[in-house]
Amino acid sequence: MAETIDLSHFARSTADGVLSMDFAIEGADCAACIDDIEGSLLSLPGVESARLNVASRRLSVSWRSAVSAPQKIIECLGERGYRAHAFDLHKLDSEDVEHMRWLMRCLAVSAFAMMNVMLLSGSVWSGAVSDIDRETRDFFHWLSAILVMPAAAYAGQPFYRSAIAGQRARRLNMDAPISLGIILALGMSLYETWTSAAHAYFDSAAMLLTFLLAGRALDQAMRIKMRAAAANIAALKGELAQRLDGGGGSVSVPVAALRAGDRVLVRAGDRIPADAFVLSGASDVDESVITGETDRRAIGKGAQVWAGSLNGAGALTLRVTVAGESTLIDDVKRLVEKASESKSHYRRLADRAASVYSPFVHVTAFGTIVFWSLVGADVHFALVTAISVLIITCPCALALAVPAVQVVATGRLFRAGVYLNASDALERISEIDHVVFDKTGTLTLPLKRVANASEVPDDLLALAARLARSSRHPLAFAVTACGVEQPPFADAQESTGAGVSAWVDGVEARLGSRNFCDANCNSANVEADVSTLFIRYGSRVAALEVRQALRTDAIFVVAALRARGCAVSILSGDRAEAVGPVAQRLGVEDWRGGVKPHEKISAIQALTLGGARVLMIGDGLNDAPALAGAHASLSPIDAVDIARARADAVFLGDKLQPVIVALDIARKARSLMRQNLWLAVIYNIIAAPLAIAGHVTPLIAAAAMSISSILVTANALRPSVPLRANPPPRGQAQNGLQRLTFGKVRP
Repeated sequence: MAETIDLSHFARSTADGVLSMDFAIEGADCAACIDDIEGSLLSLPGVESARLNVASRRLSVSWRSAVSAPQKIIECLGERGYRAHAFDLHKLDSEDVEHMRWLMRCLAVSAFAMMNVMLLSGSVWSGAVSDIDRETRDFFHWLSAILVMPAAAYAGQPFYRSAIAGQRARRLNMDAPISLGIILALGMSLYETWTSAAHAYFDSAAMLLTFLLAGRALDQAMRIKMRAAAANIAALKGELAQRLDGGGGSVSVPVAALRAGDRVLVRAGDRIPADAFVLSGASDVDESVITGETDRRAIGKGAQVWAGSLNGAGALTLRVTVAGESTLIDDVKRLVEKASESKSHYRRLADRAASVYSPFVHVTAFGTIVFWSLVGADVHFALVTAISVLIITCPCALALAVPAVQVVATGRLFRAGVYLNASDALERISEIDHVVFDKTGTLTLPLKRVANASEVPDDLLALAARLARSSRHPLAFAVTACGVEQPPFADAQESTGAGVSAWVDGVEARLGSRNFCDANCNSANVEADVSTLFIRYGSRVAALEVRQALRTDAIFVVAALRARGCAVSILSGDRAEAVGPVAQRLGVEDWRGGVKPHEKISAIQALTLGGARVLMIGDGLNDAPALAGAHASLSPIDAVDIARARADAVFLGDKLQPVIVALDIARKARSLMRQNLWLAVIYNIIAAPLAIAGHVTPLIAAAAMSISSILVTANALRPSVPLRANPPPRGQAQNGLQRLTFGKVRP
């Protein structure tokens, strides 16, 4: 029975009488489903757009209210073999978790059966060349049947259901020949066991099921992880807001209940719940997750603020301008989802190839039966030969050709501190020829440091670190790291936007701005990306130069990328005054500062249209759309959740060297993938005609299939590139690396 949907609750009104709605899709397991679903919906009268994101199973449809309706959309999808219902993130998460548990149960059952039947098969194989008697062999075959038949019936459900759904919708997918091969191999094995024949093929079916289920479970785990991390973007707005009423009182309401024009109170340390402007109050806000700007922005009456920004020390009264799902954060989220959809190109090609391969295998097997029947062979021989064709052409080698390399390369990347998020990340990383870096938190370390700590007297530095423990200012954290762990001064007082003061042994100590500390000394460093604090204790004064430290191997990595034929650019949301010095130190001429999220993705798209294959490396929320829209992407492990989720890979540590290692391993992996695909093709060209000619028994077919799988796996295991990048050549890059200390190049 089709689901009835209340338009007033689920559908969203747009302009000119157009309605839009998000659906959750069940049964869309491959990228080929995108064309099928979108094409069938666009053929409906009134439907103006349909976009499916396979990874999130989210289908967005827009239609004319007078012509179409959600019910017709659901019915159309049902006729194609898909089940659709209103998109509910919490419900979808629970469904995905339950589906993952089911896949893991199937995998456990299949793996248990495979391991045990392999022990029995080993005894039969060794006995076949020695002195095993028929009764013992039959006994082992019956034990294998008892183990594998119920296991295959349960564990094979993900493939059987997919194949049946495809048949109902008159579609052939890769699960169809897999299911048919498993069922026929098991049926023939059962018949051969019943008639005391010498060979049975329960082990082949169990092995095939286990390998394929492992791949399906890994794919499902990746989807769950990506959606869970991406959903954390909503947490930046918080769950509750303090809405003010006409009498000046406040009441806690869900953020989703806010409307334009509402007045809200944001206390110190809270996140701003909606895009708004300041009615009253003064504070400083941390907008780093939105814009990438490193320094807090001082705001007062009339200033514009964005949802997700972190309020500083002052309370603010705001007038909401944009709420709901129209805030800047939600715009970033939509940019991310839209950019992610463009990554399905390689999966589409693979599934289209599979759609050709599947009917080819069926036609070949059926043609084998027809041929041998016409030339007078008995039915048993024709059927056994057809099963041999199905087994020997089973897409194991083809299916393992790329995953085997991916597994090995992923393990090597893991040991190098790089973790992949996308199944086709290796292929895309190997193709890049232009690298775009974010600055803050990517080329530089996430936390600021005191660059001239060695030049400040130790007692003043320790005093400054202890005073800094009483401040919530972001620069104070950098100063705190300079001293040993000590409690803050009990009588310390913070003056918002100025500094911290306390009485120490009868003498006043101050840490903060020049005016607050009444400092007459000058800082030797006047670069734009350096913030200067002053410490005064009595008559003694010292300047503390705080800056974000450049990653220690950044100069080497930029030089190494150029040596590998890659152009290098910097796109940062930070101030141009802060980006320029970093670009100059790295020798990067193509750089921009103050870049908004939509401008970053526009720049990436412009490079792509110019023929470049861009690798984006960033860590912030403002980088997420560019990470999703680039040809490939990387993020440091300490990036925000949405950036890590949308990046193709994340890397550990304070160095950028994993970027070079990832590129080298990916390029080697691409070469091995191509070799494996050719091995699989050559294997099928040789093996299929032999099987059709009747020269191959199912046992030999199973052995040949296993050998082909072993060949591609062995090729994938061949020695790869080193897990550490080669040392930089002598010259500018090496010298710059040796001179680099806390982001400063010493003379």
